[in-house]
Amino acid sequence: MSNNRRGLLRAALASVSAALALGATQARAETQSTAPDKRKVVYHLADLDKVAFVLGNIQNHFDGMGGPDKVTIALVVHGPALKAFHATSANPDVTQRVARFARAGAQLTACGNTMKAQEITLKDLLPGFVAADEGGVVRIAELQSQGYVYLRP
Repeated sequence: MSNNRRGLLRAALASVSAALALGATQARAETQSTAPDKRKVVYHLADLDKVAFVLGNIQNHFDGMGGPDKVTIALVVHGPALKAFHATSANPDVTQRVARFARAGAQLTACGNTMKAQEITLKDLLPGFVAADEGGVVRIAELQSQGYVYLRP
């Protein structure tokens, strides 16, 4: 191969390398500048015997992350666990925690299918809940597609 061809080949490789390096640097900068400051987590709660445990985990999550300004937490409840959030029968600890989480901005969602099965409406639940008319598991999948980390303790 002649010196001229080698020189052209080296110049072409150097140009490609420089372009790739510049592209990688720009991609990193864009990722860093658009990275959200808040983490997003969805807790999936279906088991009645895990209600206190999950509510404790949510409190620990808020505390460990530095408060609600550092983490967005969604709680999706369906199945037997929803009974723990009926306003007329909820224990005082559950009632206080749910109120605290609602004030902190946690998204509290009740499965619409479970609500129908238990023959209740949002008025029957503790304040702060919204209904997932399409179903709790559908809502969880939607949140995951939005970048929420899925936790099912």
